[in-house]
Amino acid sequence: MSSSLESIVESLLFLSPDPVSTAELAAACDASEAEIDRALDLLGASLEGRGLVLREVAGGHALASHPDAEEAARRLLAKPKTPPLTQAQAETLAIVAYLQPVSRPEIARIRGVSSESAVQTLTERGLICESGRSRFGAVIYRTTALFERLFGLSGLDRLPDPARFDPSPEDEAELRERLLEAGDQRAR
Repeated sequence: MSSSLESIVESLLFLSPDPVSTAELAAACDASEAEIDRALDLLGASLEGRGLVLREVAGGHALASHPDAEEAARRLLAKPKTPPLTQAQAETLAIVAYLQPVSRPEIARIRGVSSESAVQTLTERGLICESGRSRFGAVIYRTTALFERLFGLSGLDRLPDPARFDPSPEDEAELRERLLEAGDQRAR
C-alpha cells in the first residue's frame, strides 16, 4: 500500500502549485498522517539522484527542481512570454484554420481590412506557415502543428463546428455576405 500511497502523494504534490501540508495530504488520500510521513520518506528517497527533490517549505511539502538544474532553468524560464493574440490576429488565425489553404488577399476580403501585419505575426509565432502559391501567384497559408498543439486539437477535424457560432442577425447577415463574396472570389 505504501508504494501506491507514495505514487498518489507524488501526483498530488505535482499537481499543487503550493506546498501541501501532511494533514491536507492525509485528508486527500484518506490516510493517517503517519502513513503520509512514510510515503513522503519513500518518495524523497526514490527521488535521490533525479531531476526533482522533495522540499519541506512554507508549512508543507512540494516537489522542486534539483539545485543542479537552477542555471539551466533560469535560462529556460527567462525567455520572454508571448503576448496574447490581438483581435485581428485571432480573426486571421480563425480564417486560416477554417479555410486553409488561403491567401492573404482572401483573408483581407473576408475581414474587410488588410491582414498583412496579422499574417506576419502569426507566421513569426509559428502558428501559420506558407503552403505554396495560388494560381494567381499569391502565397497561401495553412496552420501548423504548433497551432494544433496550442489549441489542444488532435487534428483539424477537431476544430469547433462553426455552425455552433450564434451571431446577432446583423452580424450574421454581414458575415454571410462576406463569406459568400469570398467563396465567389475563390471559385473564379
